[in-house]
Amino acid sequence: MTHPTPHAAAPRTGAEASDPLPKIKFAPRDDFRVELRRRVEAFLETSGRRSRDCSSMYMKTAIMLAWFVTSYVLLVFVAWTWWQGLGLAVLLGLAASGIGFGIQHDGGHGAYSARPWINKLMALSLDLLGGSSYLWHWKHVSYHHTYVNITGHDTDIDLGGIVRLTPHQPRLMFHRWQHWYIWPLYGFMAIRWHLFSDFQEVIAGKMGGRPFPRPRNWDLVAFIAGKVIFVTIAFGIPLLVRPVWIVAMYYVVATLVLGIVLSIVFQLAHCVEEAEFPMPEGDSGKIENAWAIHQVETTVDFARRSRFASWLLGGLNFQIEHHLFPRICHVHYPAISKVVEQTCLDYGVKYNEHKTFLAGVASHFRWLRRMGAAAPRA
Repeated sequence: MTHPTPHAAAPRTGAEASDPLPKIKFAPRDDFRVELRRRVEAFLETSGRRSRDCSSMYMKTAIMLAWFVTSYVLLVFVAWTWWQGLGLAVLLGLAASGIGFGIQHDGGHGAYSARPWINKLMALSLDLLGGSSYLWHWKHVSYHHTYVNITGHDTDIDLGGIVRLTPHQPRLMFHRWQHWYIWPLYGFMAIRWHLFSDFQEVIAGKMGGRPFPRPRNWDLVAFIAGKVIFVTIAFGIPLLVRPVWIVAMYYVVATLVLGIVLSIVFQLAHCVEEAEFPMPEGDSGKIENAWAIHQVETTVDFARRSRFASWLLGGLNFQIEHHLFPRICHVHYPAISKVVEQTCLDYGVKYNEHKTFLAGVASHFRWLRRMGAAAPRA
């Protein structure tokens, strides 16, 4: 039985080829990656697991979509008290994040099914949530997964100067308070997608200062159609039965929940004390470690023993496993994490984890405080 191989560095084509940044070159010899892939493939083979098209994944999809639709219908057509509306808006935001983590994410990585059209369909669920699966592919799959935690290359750690996440980004005076002010601002990430950044990036053809090919043909149709459908779901239908201020209030509540959950889960995997932030050597673009070792040492797992966290977060508490095997369905991450951890131990590769979600949050808080602190005087 053949299983998907780890995601390799994306080729530089189109607009990306004109990128002035040097091309990153990982160390060529990677015995660790070869052995790790062999062990994981053997584990899937002997345990009789299908790397994709898993029945539990299809069941989870049905549950997530039912949760979203039920929360939406009750919020728009049934809730008549503020406390009912508030609770349902929170549930709707959590359901949206669950779809992003547990359905869209696997589909966007090709990990949901062996059939490309099913993966595409699942990836498009992000467009229904107000995002863009096309932009997400470039920002997350191409730039983040290939160049994880490399300042200037990984667009997911570039928040436009609002916060300093790496020791290689410039420190501004107001960063000294970032470990306090950033938490509510995380909530505005999704609102920013909906109302501004997606349109700005498509028009400019850049994200985080890096060029990318603007969507064309069916990709452009999907982008526009997704925005129209989202506006209809978020505002058009509710305004038929609710006052403007009610619709606006619950939109903000649900979207803040979505943004906070998405942001914090990402930050706990990469922007914590235990993660590495390597830089290429001079203008050569060379990274000291091979690709697979780089993925492990720049990523941190959390709450690995929590079945609830693994289910709700689409296995993204197992980010090490996800970065090494992004085309294996996330329902297998808890099982293969034991194989990955043992292989890391055998090869002397640093495998980091936080035992609980709160331990990860605390580490992120301390990292933000460290990155915002002024450099000690000589």
